[in-house]
Amino acid sequence: MNKDQIRGKIRELVVEYYKEAFKPADFIPGETLVNYAGRMFDEKELTNLVDSSLDFWLTSGRFSQDFEMALSDYLDVSDVILTNSGSSANLVAMSTLTSEKLGDKALKPGDEVITVAAGFPATVAPIIQNGLIPVFVDVEIGTYNVIIDEVRKALSDKTRAIFIAHTLGNPIDLGAITKIVEENDLWLIEDNCDALGSTYDGQLTGTFGHLATLSFYPAHHITTGEGGAVVTNDELLAKIARSFRDWGRDCYCAGGENDTCGKRFTQKYGELPLGYDHKYVYSHIGYNLKMTDMQAAIGASQMDKIDSFTAKRKSNFKFLYEGLKQFEDKLILPRATENSDPSWFVFILSVKDDAVFTRDDLTKYLNGCRIETRNLFCGNILRQPAYLNIKHRTVSDLENTDFAMNNTFFIGLYPGMTEEKMIYIIESFKKFFEEK
Repeated sequence: MNKDQIRGKIRELVVEYYKEAFKPADFIPGETLVNYAGRMFDEKELTNLVDSSLDFWLTSGRFSQDFEMALSDYLDVSDVILTNSGSSANLVAMSTLTSEKLGDKALKPGDEVITVAAGFPATVAPIIQNGLIPVFVDVEIGTYNVIIDEVRKALSDKTRAIFIAHTLGNPIDLGAITKIVEENDLWLIEDNCDALGSTYDGQLTGTFGHLATLSFYPAHHITTGEGGAVVTNDELLAKIARSFRDWGRDCYCAGGENDTCGKRFTQKYGELPLGYDHKYVYSHIGYNLKMTDMQAAIGASQMDKIDSFTAKRKSNFKFLYEGLKQFEDKLILPRATENSDPSWFVFILSVKDDAVFTRDDLTKYLNGCRIETRNLFCGNILRQPAYLNIKHRTVSDLENTDFAMNNTFFIGLYPGMTEEKMIYIIESFKKFFEEK
């Protein structure tokens, strides 16, 4: 056999291996772990992954191009810049807005960025790492998204940007936020890591801001294992973002390419000699945060499933909501933002203050039933050890954020969640309340 025939045979064997190695297991209530999230894949991801390994193209390559193009088409945006994680995507996006190439619009140390304290550290850390000042606002209980009136109160003559996540797939009030951004000439970064497939007013989230970010961690809507992306419709921002992702270099040639611009040895940069090799000119203090082609090979296949994944998340949310609605006297159920249609990341709940049990009582019971739970990330980030002494500003006492820190948790609804598992979840809640 020649190499193409051998590759074809390998692919056939991979399909056979998948069918044998990843057979669905029977669900045994109380014994089988009910995950809050998990990777969803079939033989196509596995064959793509093996196919890419046979290329032995270890950095960005043909699968990366396919994945970027599929994401670009899905979101209807001009540029998708793949990264090695969603956290890296957030760092690249925030750093992009500090580039001198933006002139007077560039963010400078001491400028303020509005965000929330009830979130994930990866949204806040890049603000601090770029010498900017996070201004924390409170969230609504139910949507767990930013309170718009607090955003308005947070505005000052130092405010230059808003960087907020769509909490657990539930879109922020983008109508109000984009109006504030336009009226005050601010930058907007959407942390869309938990919300791929969600819409606001019929438009996909991640397409409203100047920049947006995605995460492809196994728990998220699609996965590449580790991985993320920066999304934009702005050509200049895309060029800057690629520079920060690729060591800060000024050259935009793809890996393995040379002299795409035709000016590689003819230009003058900084205090370098005239004609210095453009491939080694650095216009930003950047990083190497690229995705590998093997990761992208998985992502390219996942894009074929995104619509079915989204539909399943929505139907699972509806099933759990209807099943848990009977406990509204004890629990605060999630509420979608007005004008939105979330592709929910998880099912979020809060224990009411007047309940005869605590959040921890309930989550310990559920975990004892082999039902995974998670708190709302870091709770109030200002109470986390690493953030106790950061320079920041708040416009309220963050009362709801503290409530979420003490009372809020979530359970799973990812596409691998079967009806059998969800019935078990609902029955477990019922047994806990009967015992109380």
